[in-house]
Amino acid sequence: MVTIKDIAKAAGVSPSTVSRVVSNHPRISKETSAKVKKIMEEMGYHPNVMAKSLVSKTTKTLAIMLPRPAEELFQDFFFGELLRGILTHSTRAGYDMLLTTATSAHDETETISRLVFGRRVDGVILLSARVNDPLIRYLNEQDFPSILIGRAGEEYTRIMTVNNDNIQAAYDATQHLIKQGHSRIGFVSGPTNLTVSNDRMEGYKKAMREAGLPMQSEWIVEGEFLQESGFRAMSFIMGLPERPTGLVVIDDVVAFGVLRGLTEIGYKVPDDISLVSFNNIALSELATPPISSVDIGTYQLGYTASQLLIRQIQDEPIHQSDVIIPHRLIVRESSVRLAASRGF
Repeated sequence: MVTIKDIAKAAGVSPSTVSRVVSNHPRISKETSAKVKKIMEEMGYHPNVMAKSLVSKTTKTLAIMLPRPAEELFQDFFFGELLRGILTHSTRAGYDMLLTTATSAHDETETISRLVFGRRVDGVILLSARVNDPLIRYLNEQDFPSILIGRAGEEYTRIMTVNNDNIQAAYDATQHLIKQGHSRIGFVSGPTNLTVSNDRMEGYKKAMREAGLPMQSEWIVEGEFLQESGFRAMSFIMGLPERPTGLVVIDDVVAFGVLRGLTEIGYKVPDDISLVSFNNIALSELATPPISSVDIGTYQLGYTASQLLIRQIQDEPIHQSDVIIPHRLIVRESSVRLAASRGF
């Protein structure tokens, strides 16, 4: 790793001058500052802005990369509960949190690179995984404590993960609707570049195939993890000549949009269509009707991620680097059994 002494030697100045350039000392001339900064860039030097870490080699800070703009993120109660789990353990262990976000995958990698090489944090937590994710690939290549809440992919062997068995969770949700008597079941998905969307889609399809039930392409609608996506999905699905009688919905927040959309066009849940969702956030029980939802242990996902990462930072033994948090289906009124007289 490039040091201040290396920069000083290349620039023909003293190490103290380089330190003053890094701290933007007013007594350093613009010419000297520009010269030193140019050499720092050429040599790939990332200054450590935290003086404490120069001595202790630790910052007692963890970085959390938020997966999308914060104004959207905090509309989703799932991430709030996930962060609560992370913060509960990290605070007890004496660690602070640094929340960061970016507008693109490239910017995410650049941001984390600055934090890692600047030694501004001791570890990194990623809250979601994309298909062929450059940030996961980058952290997998670095010898730096990191953990992903999600599925990394078989090729990424060096990054720890905490996840659910999302394939099985979606399989169980679909099986539940099948057991209620549904044979036409749709799926309201999240973005297909997210591994969680793909895994839950796979579980849904697996259950449908095993039951020998048809899967019409128009019954599968892709969207975002937003209420508006669920609302728009209902405008499309309920206008089909042959519509599904049951829905598996990717997320509770999306399911709220599904309920709103159905209400506005005059359909009732579960009388006209039944649904099952994921995450079991607190408001799912208070919806009208209460939503059947797969509880994925959101708080435990965050708590365990923080716990494993801090163990890695402190060089404590880790017996399992890929942890699966169990799930359970909470059945409520939105997916009650079909009455025999309904003729589906």
